[in-house]
Amino acid sequence: MRFSESVFAARFNITKQDLEAYLAEALSQGGDYADLYFEYLLTSSISIDESIVKSAAQGVSMGVGVRVIAGERTGYAYSDDLSPEKVRKAARVAACIAAGPGKVEKFDLNEGARHNLYPVLTAPTETAFAERVDLVKRADRAARAYDPRIFQVQAVYADNLRQVLVATSDGVLSLDRQPLARLSISALARQNGGPPQRGHAGGGGRVELDYFLKEKTPEHFAAEAAREAVVMLDAVDAPAGEMTVVLGPGWPGILLHEAVGHGLEADFNRKGVSAFSGRVGQKVASELCTVVDDGTIAGRRGSLNVDDEGNPTRRNVLIENGVLRGYLQDRLSSALMRSDSTGSGRRESYAHIPMPRMTNTFMLAGESAPEDIIRSVPKGLYCVNFGGGQVDITSGNFVFSASESYLIEDGRITRPVRNATLIGNGPEALKYVSMVGNDLRLDEGIGVCGKEGQSVQVGVGIPTIKVDRMTVGGTA
Repeated sequence: MRFSESVFAARFNITKQDLEAYLAEALSQGGDYADLYFEYLLTSSISIDESIVKSAAQGVSMGVGVRVIAGERTGYAYSDDLSPEKVRKAARVAACIAAGPGKVEKFDLNEGARHNLYPVLTAPTETAFAERVDLVKRADRAARAYDPRIFQVQAVYADNLRQVLVATSDGVLSLDRQPLARLSISALARQNGGPPQRGHAGGGGRVELDYFLKEKTPEHFAAEAAREAVVMLDAVDAPAGEMTVVLGPGWPGILLHEAVGHGLEADFNRKGVSAFSGRVGQKVASELCTVVDDGTIAGRRGSLNVDDEGNPTRRNVLIENGVLRGYLQDRLSSALMRSDSTGSGRRESYAHIPMPRMTNTFMLAGESAPEDIIRSVPKGLYCVNFGGGQVDITSGNFVFSASESYLIEDGRITRPVRNATLIGNGPEALKYVSMVGNDLRLDEGIGVCGKEGQSVQVGVGIPTIKVDRMTVGGTA
């Protein structure tokens, strides 16, 4: 798709000549590189609690961020006012980081390469509000009808439509329209006056509203949330100690994302603070492990046509058959580390500086049947869903709470357990992966990743994997 200059004028009231002038202003004090990030964001959210729509909100924001890079230094300024004088002021503020001869040039901006990963004709944000309200009402009814022990349901629907324009002093000009939607349901169950148990489910992506009407309906997510809550009513206390842990496919990939993925982001590695720093070409995991970050999967929550620096996203093999192949790079890190950009520069909004971030991160499928993996474990833990967790990037140490897990006894999945916590070290855990399933699954589309105060949308995934040694914290 080609974007005419009238598109720029319609959304941001700007021309190519304006962009060239702003870039020249940004480099007027020197600097090696400058870019402009214009953003228009339309958001909406709807929540239901106690079968009542408690809140419904819509909002619009718009602004521009200006970045100047001079060696290892970065100057950044932003404005929510797109008038020429305000954008020029932001450019001058960002330029203050650079000192030296001026680099005012005539920039020849040309549209860069891009994918077409989410050709959504009508974004959910652009549909009738009543249609989206109906989604949360349907989810509430379905979860309550699942089992009489369900006594509380909360459903939240949220979407946004982000339109971005990126112009760089390298001459790259990118314009992208990025839809996003997510439906989340939480259900509480209780029996015989005992403590309540919670179940959660949700999903979405860069999709049209029809996704929730024809593919993954509110009833689908509601049933999954209610099922988890009801299953956990019969849970026993989790065992404690070192044991074999089997991770189920899909969302448990969040452990891979947090405990391993962040350590493979280039900014941590160029500073030498990651457990993976300086280890490219070395074996860092079992030969059964191949870890990929891929921002080019159509319609996925973590996918982008271009990253927030205007570069097309890519499929990046980070660990191949246990050997570390590379890091996720943004513009600054790739220049300092003398490496190619991997299309991994991301930011929360125009008010935030870009940094290396994951998109959709997962482990490739292996050859083992999931049932064979379970049969190979005489005693262990099978983890299906995860809640919160903490990771130390420098050491790779992690602590994760499993929201749904089961005992494995004599090669069979038996009783559900509660209060299970996985404790370990990301790089070490990968070394103990002894079986990898043939059932790779990506999550349903709910991931949000936080880093240095910025949140971005991501995807995760793994097949069923067997980790021979991991510490489980429990109360049994």
